[in-house]
Amino acid sequence: MSPAPVRFHDPGTDAYRYRHSMLVRCPGCDRVAHLEASRMICRSCGRCGPVPPSNWPTLWLRAETRHGELWAYSLEHLDLIRRFVAADLRERAPWYEHGRKMTVVARLPTWVKSAKNRAEVLRVIDRMRRSVIEG
Repeated sequence: MSPAPVRFHDPGTDAYRYRHSMLVRCPGCDRVAHLEASRMICRSCGRCGPVPPSNWPTLWLRAETRHGELWAYSLEHLDLIRRFVAADLRERAPWYEHGRKMTVVARLPTWVKSAKNRAEVLRVIDRMRRSVIEG
């Protein structure tokens, strides 16, 4: 008997849910910092203060693959992408629900959604997760 397929049900969230709290690269020490409500806090160098939206630091959780760049705002966002990529069976709510726009999972690039790239994408996601712990 074969094992049951790993299932993923799209929670229906959009990217704005993950933009309130982001992991960014500190411009002072080049390590991981936390950006929340236009205020950056770096535990490595102690840098703290407001950041104008026009001058936001780069995201910490980003990696280049042979297919393109993969990025996430936070560990929560990265976990959602990982659960989606790892799933054998991907379910979503029907499109006829009123007032719904494309979800963050539906907006992922095709190469991320492709089963043939699953192993590579999961390796990149795991590497990005480790960078937060080490960074």
